[in-house]
Amino acid sequence: MKKIVGLVLAISAVISLASCSASKTLGEQYPGMYEEKPLTIAIMPPINRTIHAEAKDYFYTTMYKPLCEKGYYVYSPYLTMELFQQESAYDAEMFLEADLSAFRKVLNADACMFTIIKDWRRVNVGGMLKVNVEYVLRSTKTGQTLYNREGAITLDTSIDTGARGWGALVDVIATTINTAATDKVVAGRKCTAYVLKDLPSGKYSNMYEKDAGEPAGNRYVEAVVR
Repeated sequence: MKKIVGLVLAISAVISLASCSASKTLGEQYPGMYEEKPLTIAIMPPINRTIHAEAKDYFYTTMYKPLCEKGYYVYSPYLTMELFQQESAYDAEMFLEADLSAFRKVLNADACMFTIIKDWRRVNVGGMLKVNVEYVLRSTKTGQTLYNREGAITLDTSIDTGARGWGALVDVIATTINTAATDKVVAGRKCTAYVLKDLPSGKYSNMYEKDAGEPAGNRYVEAVVR
């Protein structure tokens, strides 16, 4: 009986701990964002850990719009990419844990957004595009990680008209064509938009300094989007 009671208490403690963790606010989960209040962000070249070499360039172009929509001033990816290539900074992995003060001096950036592409593959039969990316926003002033979240996002490009027999076969063929034709940029953009939903708002957003009490999402998120 004592063992059962002890087990129940242990399970209750775990559930309680999980509940507390899940109920964190944005201010509690990302305190550095509200303390430093970054205004300008430089998007670093993605760190590509997949076998798809093209993923790096495709994904780089998807970062600008979601960050701007969150209320930040974001340096043009095209201009910064040219600068990074000139200054041998194209390999962002060298700076992931290094001093970022140079980017503050040269660009006057408050923070640098790093992205680590861990998975990027197409599943034609099921009509799926699978993308796994980790986002790391670091301060150029203190080097502190202000925001960190990873998303395993599946883009569902399947087509189902409800047909049966030959019609179902047509759906399968249409799904394969649609998946193959879906722009990689679209997949990257949807992944970024989904994962950065709980990034605290910047100065140019009407939610600036008002969202600290909003519930924060999990650090790791899985989702299927269309």
